[in-house]
Amino acid sequence: MGDSFAPLAHPAFRWLLTARVTTMAGNSMAQIALVFAVRDVTSSVTTLGIVVAARSIANVAFLLWGGVVADRLPRQYVLVGSSAVSFLSQALLAVLVLTGSVSIPAFIVLSAVNGMSSAFSFPASGALVPQTVPVEQRQQANAVLRLGLNSSVIAGSSLGGLLIAFAGPGWGLAVDALTFALAGLAFSFVRVPAARVAAAHKPGVLSEMRVGWTEFVSRPWVWIVVVAFVFVNAEHAAGTMVLGPVIADTVIGRETWGLVLAVQTAGMVAGAFLAMRLRVRRLLLLGCACTAAVGLLPLTLALYPVPWVLMVAAFVCGVCMEQFGIAWETSLQHHVPADRLARVYSYDMLGSIAAIPLAQLVVGPVSGAVGITTTLLACAVIQVLATLFMVASRSVRSVENTPAVQPVH
Repeated sequence: MGDSFAPLAHPAFRWLLTARVTTMAGNSMAQIALVFAVRDVTSSVTTLGIVVAARSIANVAFLLWGGVVADRLPRQYVLVGSSAVSFLSQALLAVLVLTGSVSIPAFIVLSAVNGMSSAFSFPASGALVPQTVPVEQRQQANAVLRLGLNSSVIAGSSLGGLLIAFAGPGWGLAVDALTFALAGLAFSFVRVPAARVAAAHKPGVLSEMRVGWTEFVSRPWVWIVVVAFVFVNAEHAAGTMVLGPVIADTVIGRETWGLVLAVQTAGMVAGAFLAMRLRVRRLLLLGCACTAAVGLLPLTLALYPVPWVLMVAAFVCGVCMEQFGIAWETSLQHHVPADRLARVYSYDMLGSIAAIPLAQLVVGPVSGAVGITTTLLACAVIQVLATLFMVASRSVRSVENTPAVQPVH
């Protein structure tokens, strides 16, 4: 296992890992805390949806700009700034909740601020990884990072549930604010070479976005995978995350559904360990093929929603999705120029999440019209078709798990 954890020998990677794991644990608490904090003010599901949507809309609105900034400035300092903004917004929200003076407009505005800051942190943190380790350790670095993130989700969700149950959602938000402060401190200790040499004249933001778009579309395997994941993420958000709880309420119980999701996360942890040891030439092809397993969960929910079967399906789903995630991160880092990587990440994320809100809105009417079982089966079919779309591409099949020679821009 020594080679698998070799990235930990590099201080910059250790600080990056520490910061991201800390933030993820806090965010896992905050997701639970925010829902209950809003519910303490209003029982309106529509209002809760607006609060959650405010964060998503702000995230999408600033994502491409975040990619440009992360390619222009030292990424670790972009992350320090993003963490500071997130700390302030979550700390203010926690104070308002704890003092009983919070309002729905405050929830909406502060959720939007938090979404905006995350639009800068995602492309910066993803593009920073290859700057912290040698080229030959990128796959292991991505696996170790995802292992830490998935483990922190388990810990954060568990501890957050207990904290909120005994102390209230305000304290969950306060802990989340603290994790952003600690993460910002950890990011400040990341020391890496500059990704690009500063030019005497920098082009405008729109011009930088166009350069990022050119990098994105010039590699068919990149946009093919992103297009496929428009549907993968949409069916997962609608089928598993919306209709799954409906099945839980009517068939297996909420506690069992929570356990199914926990088992899925455990599968992701196991998948990260597996990915550390893999030495595959066509790593992206393997990862794309593994995404077919995501269809197991909606398929099982539709045809045989028995707890142990759902848990097996969830575990396999978690293992296989992790193979894709690590293969995708490593392939982008190998084949996209370092000084344009954050912008490609921002287009990747924008495309991948674009259809999620729409899917969440239409799944209710669709399942009401054709039935929950039929809708879940359709989700499973969509997943298989998306997988076939990726693996049928010669461009996807030709991507090798070796760094490309990249020009200096």
